[in-house]
Amino acid sequence: MHEVSEGIKRYILDNGLRPGDLLPTENELCEALDASRSSVREAVKTLDVLDIVEVRRGHGTYVGRLGLSALVESLTFRGLLDRDDDMQLMLELADMRELFERGMADRIVAALGAGDVAALDALVNDMDTSGSGDGTGFVEADRAFHALLVAPLGNELIGQLSAAFWDVYIVVAPHLNGITRADEVETVHHHRRIVDAARSRDVAAFAAAVSDHYAPVRRRIAEARTAGPAGAEAGAGTGGGSRHGAREGTVIAPRRIRHRLDADGDSA
Repeated sequence: MHEVSEGIKRYILDNGLRPGDLLPTENELCEALDASRSSVREAVKTLDVLDIVEVRRGHGTYVGRLGLSALVESLTFRGLLDRDDDMQLMLELADMRELFERGMADRIVAALGAGDVAALDALVNDMDTSGSGDGTGFVEADRAFHALLVAPLGNELIGQLSAAFWDVYIVVAPHLNGITRADEVETVHHHRRIVDAARSRDVAAFAAAVSDHYAPVRRRIAEARTAGPAGAEAGAGTGGGSRHGAREGTVIAPRRIRHRLDADGDSA
């Protein structure tokens, strides 16, 4: 099956196909690769999981969008295997997110236009008015904020990686203690500092605001690690133990992970 999978990938490259292009039918692939139908079918399933191809029932098989769902799945499973790994993974995700935003502060500030800054400002206002009483509104505005920060760079891989880190975080973050309104106010404050620095084109202030923004995230993770399972259960009682209750760094889980969560009955 590995040879057939490699053959399909070679076919895509040799024929100059791009994401979204239609692949030949199963019979045509069998003929082109000199492989059995069962081998082609299994190879397509494997490539579909990796987002190299996309199977659309009733329509055919297309070149995939080459997302990072496989990375999300493996990182998520690593975090769920062990509580210590869970906490360590969240720390590493926070490090990676900060690395993107602070490490490219000069490029981000230069790339953000007036319309982008206005949109960021509006998202901070949404976060401020949503709070914990508005379901996932705070989370959605938070994710949109960070996605918009890196979007003007035009680097698709950075955008995909940033989104993937959020997707993992929502699944492995249930052990964080409850997020208080004071925590939310602090988060909003640091987001406003980021926007103000971007508006004034102050790269140093932008980088400092990003660093200060992630410091409380690390603190809450460290507190959750110290508290242990008992602290996690207490946090669950205040909303911090649910996957949708964890505020900073959380999103709605991606399609494959959502299916697993739904199957487990977690609809918090």
